[in-house]
Amino acid sequence: MSSQIEPAGIPAPSTDAAEWATRANQAARSVTRSFGGRLLFLPGTHIAAVSLPTNARKSLSGPWHYWWQAHYVDCLVDAGRRELATKTKFDGGSRPSAGRLASRLVTTIRLRNLLRFVNDYYDDMAWLALATLRLEKLAEETRKPGRRRNAYVQKCLTLQFDSASTDHLGGGTFWSTKRDFKNTPATAPVALYYARTGHTERAQQLVNWLNGKLLHPDRGLYQDGLRISNGEVVVDGAIYTYNQGPVLGALLELGGDDNLRRATLLVDAVRRELTLPGTQVIRGDGTGDGGLFTGILVRYLALAARDQRLPDASRHTARELVYATAGALWLGRRKVSELGQAAPSLIFSPDPLRPAVEAYPPGTAVELSTQLQAWMTFEAAASIGH
Repeated sequence: MSSQIEPAGIPAPSTDAAEWATRANQAARSVTRSFGGRLLFLPGTHIAAVSLPTNARKSLSGPWHYWWQAHYVDCLVDAGRRELATKTKFDGGSRPSAGRLASRLVTTIRLRNLLRFVNDYYDDMAWLALATLRLEKLAEETRKPGRRRNAYVQKCLTLQFDSASTDHLGGGTFWSTKRDFKNTPATAPVALYYARTGHTERAQQLVNWLNGKLLHPDRGLYQDGLRISNGEVVVDGAIYTYNQGPVLGALLELGGDDNLRRATLLVDAVRRELTLPGTQVIRGDGTGDGGLFTGILVRYLALAARDQRLPDASRHTARELVYATAGALWLGRRKVSELGQAAPSLIFSPDPLRPAVEAYPPGTAVELSTQLQAWMTFEAAASIGH
């Protein structure tokens, strides 16, 4: 029987930005020290194992999850921005800065991906494009090298997004090079990327397509996609937590009355539809790829919580959702005494209301996705106070 934390027994989460920054640093150290390492022992490289404990031979022959690594870059940029503000490295003065690790990681992603940034899935590429865009801005502010490489990534991947965002099925972005499925997982982060790079007309067209084709009329959330099956167009009505995040980000980035109104409705729909009963905690979506879903949504809810253009009530709701989810994940953490490659120092559950000791009992493999999710959730909570 599951020993979920009883909702009534959850203490009020901290709203102190400094406390969340400390917790985010702890999660960052846990992930980078345990999962992070060189690729084939090559100097100047950095990449994360997909699970611990790991086998070097299996990690090279098995899946390495391009898009998990892209979110690892994003988390490192979060930590790097805090380093810039505090003038203190997240992992101590003798270790590489978060920005340096992120830069090495982007280079290593290309090495691991057979000397290319392009792969078969446009949503994977969109997440890396968004992460490198943020990394480029961090490099500008810290006056560190790497902007040329980041610009190359963006130029290369923008061409991919242009080719995948067609008029087929009325618009939207294809999910993969098979070109038989246009969906929210690809269209939303591509729209956000276009919006952040000044291609606002393209971004708005993609958002309009999402609103017209995949917005559930009753639930107010975005369904998964449109699939071509046996020559017919079929709606995949699945609703995933993470899909709502980049849509919210694109709406906020584009701005304007209609987009901000839709963002307000989306925040309320998330609270109504995607929280665990009796709480303001966003539900978990399991392990594997699903181990990132809640964290991605919380990242963009933090943007809404800070956006002065939204109504106070909407911003307050977004804040509550971020703090409650972060608080539950922190409360359920498991501390590990032995440090090293075999075990992170902190282990977080994929389900915010399920203790990590139950989700990941001693001796079981721990997945990178779930640990990145907790880290980015703590980063989101830390960002609200700034």
